[in-house]
Amino acid sequence: MALVNAVSGESEQSGPSATASAEGGGGGSPSPSGESASQAPALVLHVTGPPTSVIVQVPNGKILYKGTMATGQTFRYTETPLSVVATNGASLEVTIHGQEQDAAQAGRTEWAVPEQP
Repeated sequence: MALVNAVSGESEQSGPSATASAEGGGGGSPSPSGESASQAPALVLHVTGPPTSVIVQVPNGKILYKGTMATGQTFRYTETPLSVVATNGASLEVTIHGQEQDAAQAGRTEWAVPEQP
């Protein structure tokens, strides 16, 4: 249990694993958080529209990321559970536990990432 918390807790404090990728480039490389190649991220946020402000936090209120994600930027998180809020949900492609979420409408949007099923 301590090793699980050490890998998923400490390394995520500095922010998400992020890759700014152009069309077809970038993604797929393991994050520096120490996740194994077989461990799929619990949450993937990819900006396909205009830049949008995003907050990612754990239930105790600790904020893992708060800022503006640029077009083309991708963040991956392995920690769960998570709460995500975006000022323009229509700008994001969101994948939770490997399942792409339905496209959001323009405006403030929230997602919940439960613990691993």
